[in-house]
Amino acid sequence: MNQQISGGFSDAPRQSATAFRAILEAMSRPGQWQEVQGAMPPAPLSPAAGAAILTLADHNTPLHLAGALDCPEVRYWITFHTAAPITSATEASFAIGTWQDLQPLDQFAIGTPEYPDRSATLIVTLDEVPAPNATLSGPGINGSVEAFCPGARPTAFPLGLDLILATQSRIMGLPRSTKVEFL
Repeated sequence: MNQQISGGFSDAPRQSATAFRAILEAMSRPGQWQEVQGAMPPAPLSPAAGAAILTLADHNTPLHLAGALDCPEVRYWITFHTAAPITSATEASFAIGTWQDLQPLDQFAIGTPEYPDRSATLIVTLDEVPAPNATLSGPGINGSVEAFCPGARPTAFPLGLDLILATQSRIMGLPRSTKVEFL
Protein backbone atom coordinates (compact mmCIF):
# COMPACT_ATOMS: atom_id res chain seq x y z
CA MET A 1 0.00 0.00 0.00
CA ASN A 2 1.15 3.53 -0.71
CA GLN A 3 2.96 5.02 2.33
CA GLN A 4 1.03 8.26 1.86
CA ILE A 5 -2.28 6.56 2.65
CA SER A 6 -1.05 3.79 4.94
CA GLY A 7 0.47 4.34 8.35
CA GLY A 8 -2.58 5.80 10.08
CA PHE A 9 -4.16 4.23 13.13
CA SER A 10 -5.24 0.65 12.37
CA ASP A 11 -7.79 0.78 15.21
CA ALA A 12 -8.56 4.50 15.19
CA PRO A 13 -11.04 4.70 18.11
CA ARG A 14 -8.79 2.80 20.52
CA GLN A 15 -5.42 4.16 19.33
CA SER A 16 -6.57 7.78 19.18
CA ALA A 17 -8.03 7.48 22.69
CA THR A 18 -4.76 5.99 23.96
CA ALA A 19 -2.71 8.69 22.21
CA PHE A 20 -5.03 11.41 23.53
CA ARG A 21 -4.54 10.08 27.06
CA ALA A 22 -0.75 10.15 26.60
CA ILE A 23 -0.92 13.74 25.32
CA LEU A 24 -3.19 14.72 28.21
CA GLU A 25 -0.77 13.11 30.69
CA ALA A 26 2.20 14.84 29.03
CA MET A 27 0.54 18.27 29.23
CA SER A 28 -0.76 17.66 32.77
CA ARG A 29 2.62 16.49 34.07
CA PRO A 30 5.26 18.69 32.44
CA GLY A 31 8.71 17.13 32.31
CA GLN A 32 7.46 13.52 32.26
CA TRP A 33 7.85 11.55 29.04
CA GLN A 34 4.91 9.47 27.83
CA GLU A 35 4.92 6.58 25.36
CA VAL A 36 2.73 7.06 22.30
CA GLN A 37 2.38 4.73 19.34
CA GLY A 38 0.13 3.52 16.58
CA ALA A 39 1.12 5.75 13.66
CA MET A 40 3.68 5.00 10.97
CA PRO A 41 3.92 8.22 8.95
CA PRO A 42 6.36 8.77 6.11
CA ALA A 43 9.85 9.99 7.01
CA PRO A 44 10.96 12.39 8.29
CA LEU A 45 7.83 12.61 10.50
CA SER A 46 8.32 10.48 13.64
CA PRO A 47 5.71 7.95 14.77
CA ALA A 48 5.11 9.88 18.04
CA ALA A 49 4.62 13.20 16.24
CA GLY A 50 2.42 11.45 13.67
CA ALA A 51 0.24 9.97 16.43
CA ALA A 52 -0.11 13.41 18.01
CA ILE A 53 -1.21 14.91 14.69
CA LEU A 54 -3.67 12.07 14.01
CA THR A 55 -5.14 12.65 17.47
CA LEU A 56 -5.26 16.45 17.60
CA ALA A 57 -5.75 17.62 14.01
CA ASP A 58 -8.84 17.69 11.83
CA HIS A 59 -10.30 19.76 9.00
CA ASN A 60 -10.66 22.76 11.36
CA THR A 61 -7.04 22.67 12.54
CA PRO A 62 -4.63 24.77 10.46
CA LEU A 63 -1.23 23.07 10.61
CA HIS A 64 2.18 24.47 9.71
CA LEU A 65 5.01 22.19 8.61
CA ALA A 66 8.51 23.57 9.13
CA GLY A 67 11.81 22.62 7.52
CA ALA A 68 12.24 19.09 6.19
CA LEU A 69 8.73 18.13 7.33
CA ASP A 70 7.28 20.43 4.67
CA CYS A 71 7.56 17.81 1.94
CA PRO A 72 4.94 16.28 -0.38
CA GLU A 73 4.88 12.89 1.40
CA VAL A 74 4.18 14.34 4.84
CA ARG A 75 1.73 16.93 3.46
CA TYR A 76 -0.27 14.25 1.66
CA TRP A 77 -0.22 11.85 4.63
CA ILE A 78 -1.54 14.51 7.01
CA THR A 79 -4.14 15.75 4.55
CA PHE A 80 -5.32 12.22 3.77
CA HIS A 81 -5.62 11.12 7.41
CA THR A 82 -6.83 14.33 9.07
CA ALA A 83 -7.96 16.77 6.34
CA ALA A 84 -6.07 19.44 8.29
CA PRO A 85 -5.26 22.42 6.07
CA ILE A 86 -1.53 23.08 5.69
CA THR A 87 -0.93 26.78 6.30
CA SER A 88 1.57 29.49 7.14
CA ALA A 89 3.06 29.87 10.61
CA THR A 90 0.98 32.99 11.31
CA GLU A 91 -2.29 31.12 10.72
CA ALA A 92 -1.38 27.83 12.42
CA SER A 93 -3.13 26.26 15.39
CA PHE A 94 -0.41 23.60 15.38
CA ALA A 95 3.10 23.70 13.95
CA ILE A 96 5.58 20.89 13.71
CA GLY A 97 9.32 20.87 13.11
CA THR A 98 12.68 20.99 14.79
CA TRP A 99 13.26 23.85 17.23
CA GLN A 100 15.55 25.55 14.73
CA ASP A 101 13.06 25.18 11.87
CA LEU A 102 10.24 26.69 13.95
CA GLN A 103 12.17 29.94 14.52
CA PRO A 104 11.36 32.79 14.88
CA LEU A 105 8.72 31.96 17.48
CA ASP A 106 7.10 35.40 17.27
CA GLN A 107 5.52 34.32 13.97
CA PHE A 108 3.09 32.07 15.90
CA ALA A 109 -0.09 33.25 17.62
CA ILE A 110 0.15 33.50 21.42
CA GLY A 111 -3.53 34.28 21.91
CA THR A 112 -5.14 37.50 23.09
CA PRO A 113 -6.22 38.59 26.57
CA GLU A 114 -9.83 37.93 25.53
CA TYR A 115 -9.02 34.60 23.83
CA PRO A 116 -5.80 33.08 25.21
CA ASP A 117 -6.83 29.72 23.72
CA ARG A 118 -6.20 31.11 20.23
CA SER A 119 -2.51 30.37 20.49
CA ALA A 120 -0.40 27.86 18.60
CA THR A 121 0.85 24.57 19.94
CA LEU A 122 4.29 23.64 18.66
CA ILE A 123 5.21 19.99 18.19
CA VAL A 124 8.98 20.03 18.44
CA THR A 125 10.66 17.00 16.89
CA LEU A 126 13.75 15.53 18.55
CA ASP A 127 15.99 12.64 17.54
CA GLU A 128 16.13 11.28 21.09
CA VAL A 129 15.27 12.16 24.68
CA PRO A 130 17.83 14.86 25.54
CA ALA A 131 19.52 15.32 28.89
CA PRO A 132 17.82 17.77 31.26
CA ASN A 133 18.87 21.40 30.79
CA ALA A 134 16.22 23.19 32.85
CA THR A 135 14.28 23.15 36.08
CA LEU A 136 10.52 23.16 35.59
CA SER A 137 7.94 24.27 38.13
CA GLY A 138 4.28 25.15 38.10
CA PRO A 139 0.94 23.36 37.72
CA GLY A 140 1.24 19.58 37.49
CA ILE A 141 4.71 19.51 39.05
CA ASN A 142 5.27 18.61 42.69
CA GLY A 143 7.90 21.20 43.63
CA SER A 144 10.23 21.15 40.66
CA VAL A 145 11.67 18.70 38.15
CA GLU A 146 14.71 18.73 35.90
CA ALA A 147 13.84 18.18 32.25
CA PHE A 148 14.74 19.27 28.74
CA CYS A 149 13.45 22.49 27.23
CA PRO A 150 14.54 23.33 23.67
CA GLY A 151 14.78 27.06 24.34
CA ALA A 152 13.08 30.21 25.54
CA ARG A 153 9.58 30.89 24.30
CA PRO A 154 7.19 33.82 24.58
CA THR A 155 5.02 33.55 27.68
CA ALA A 156 2.90 36.08 29.48
CA PHE A 157 0.43 33.70 31.07
CA PRO A 158 -2.33 33.19 30.11
CA LEU A 159 -0.78 34.04 26.74
CA GLY A 160 2.03 31.99 25.20
CA LEU A 161 2.97 28.91 23.25
CA ASP A 162 2.40 25.35 24.40
CA LEU A 163 5.05 22.80 23.40
CA ILE A 164 4.84 19.07 22.78
CA LEU A 165 8.27 17.52 22.40
CA ALA A 166 8.25 14.36 20.27
CA THR A 167 10.92 11.71 19.78
CA GLN A 168 10.35 8.48 17.81
CA SER A 169 8.07 6.95 20.45
CA ARG A 170 7.69 9.44 23.31
CA ILE A 171 6.22 12.86 23.96
CA MET A 172 6.59 15.43 26.73
CA GLY A 173 4.48 18.51 27.30
CA LEU A 174 5.60 22.01 28.22
CA PRO A 175 2.43 24.06 28.63
CA ARG A 176 2.66 27.83 28.78
CA SER A 177 1.90 27.69 32.53
CA THR A 178 5.22 25.91 33.19
CA LYS A 179 8.00 28.08 34.58
CA VAL A 180 11.34 27.22 32.99
CA GLU A 181 14.72 28.07 34.55
CA PHE A 182 17.68 26.94 32.48
CA LEU A 183 20.51 25.16 34.34
